[in-house]
Amino acid sequence: MSKFCPSLMCVDFSKLEAELNSLEEAGVDMFHIDVMDGNFVPNFALGIEDIKAVSKLSKIPYDVHLMVTNPTPYIEKFAQLGCDIIYVHVETLVHVHRTLNQIKSTGKKVGVAINPGTPLVVLEDVLDLIDVVLIMSVNPGFAGQPFITNSIDRIKRLNSMIKDRNLNTTIAIDGAISPNIIEQLSPYVEYFILGTAGLFNKDKPYKQTINELRNLS
Repeated sequence: MSKFCPSLMCVDFSKLEAELNSLEEAGVDMFHIDVMDGNFVPNFALGIEDIKAVSKLSKIPYDVHLMVTNPTPYIEKFAQLGCDIIYVHVETLVHVHRTLNQIKSTGKKVGVAINPGTPLVVLEDVLDLIDVVLIMSVNPGFAGQPFITNSIDRIKRLNSMIKDRNLNTTIAIDGAISPNIIEQLSPYVEYFILGTAGLFNKDKPYKQTINELRNLS
């Protein structure tokens, strides 16, 4: 069953508690927390103190998406914050196998994010170590970008790679996730990361939107 994961970089942090309460009442499955360093991506986003605030204000589980140049030294620190999944970008890793095993040793789910222009073949020899592959359907760093259409084919090819090897790896997708994309990809995707295209900046309550999206999946 598909899980809906609001990207917290899109919430109004001036009323964070109210936003989190509304999302919790809407029945979302997991919060998605983007951490950006202004180097790997041309933007800055959430950090450790933001994550601590979210964990105090809500009981919803959350993942951490490390869009940083060198994530490996920070894995233990983010694991201690209580996230369920730690995503690292394969493009940032020198020793991919070592870093994924480091995440696994913390007891967290191993997540690997991959940018739109990075070939899926780079995951082939470590796919058995990965719990969730996060397909980026926009170039990471900013909300509000258009969906990159070949992401649909990438999802299907990744699904075939996983099935051919009889693995339990699941798929997430992040970037311009609209109702139409959810309807097309729900047979393949477990985690839909929701931003402005699917959840935020709508003239209706979060609960109504989430209910409508669940009816599509």
